[in-house]
Amino acid sequence: MSKIFLKGACPTPIGGQAVMEGVMMRGLERTAIAVRLPDGRIHLKTQKNNGSSKWMRIPIIRGVISFVVSLIEGTKTLTYSADVLEYFMDDDEDEEEPGKFEQWLLDHFGEQSIWNFMIGFSVVVALVFSIGIFVLLPTAGIGWMGKYIHNSIALNLIEGVLRIALFILYIGLIAQMKDIKRVFEYHGAEHKTIHCFENNLELTPANAQQFYTLHPRCGTSFLMFVMVISLILFSFLGWPSLLWRILSRLLLIPVVAGLSYELLKWAGRSDNWFVKAMSIPGLYLQKLTTRPPDDWQLEVAIVSLKAVLVPEETECIEGIVDTDANLLEHIDIERDKDKTEESEQ
Repeated sequence: MSKIFLKGACPTPIGGQAVMEGVMMRGLERTAIAVRLPDGRIHLKTQKNNGSSKWMRIPIIRGVISFVVSLIEGTKTLTYSADVLEYFMDDDEDEEEPGKFEQWLLDHFGEQSIWNFMIGFSVVVALVFSIGIFVLLPTAGIGWMGKYIHNSIALNLIEGVLRIALFILYIGLIAQMKDIKRVFEYHGAEHKTIHCFENNLELTPANAQQFYTLHPRCGTSFLMFVMVISLILFSFLGWPSLLWRILSRLLLIPVVAGLSYELLKWAGRSDNWFVKAMSIPGLYLQKLTTRPPDDWQLEVAIVSLKAVLVPEETECIEGIVDTDANLLEHIDIERDKDKTEESEQ
């Protein structure tokens, strides 16, 4: 714990996310996405953040908003990193021609509208899947126990334990996939880089390597907080019929998300014994969602972090950069793709 809750460290509001062969860092003023290309170069895109809503100042509510925004922006970021890798693929690889229905959609709605729809659809599917598997299935799955166990707190606790077990099993299974392993390595690179910055060390792979891949403000810990808080909260609701259990859990999802967000923020800036105890489940879960990165992966995370530490008036960039996030070659992927499509038409 002393190597995770580091004394003398200065917590930063900067947060990140692992993407396909890269890392996204989000600062107060701008967001940066750095991706390692197949030829070894680093592609970087920076953009200014939208202004903060007044709702983000209200506890609990800001957690709900942050959760929804994170889902949408996280999906967009992952999609963008995949687009970058696809753009820089070898020209020898054949591009798949769109089918008749896909071409009809492109002709009538345009690529951007379809892309926005797919992002929204992906988020909805992810929410439905998550709620169905980790919220509704556990409470429905142990309903038969109500015939034998008449203590409502015990039934709710069993439901909560089953929910956590399903979640850990899911993470453990996807962690065996090759592409996910790479993402988890970049997740570890993100954490090591943030640790390095918070401890006022020069941002180099060698300095970052000395830190753990676990971090108290990780989004993985947020998900575990959601599981633990829902376990405690639902235990006080009794054990009504299946329909009422489902409705109560659905209605309380925003409350659980809001409380989890506040707890995560508190854990990120505190190091007392209670916070450490509450953080243990999430930190153990991070052992599944992070893996030790190599120096090349740390370089990408460091470039992404350096790109959000620039003065506010610095212009946003997109293209090939050096290890200090200085632009070497401007490449606007979306513009180039549009020009290619226009020439083909």
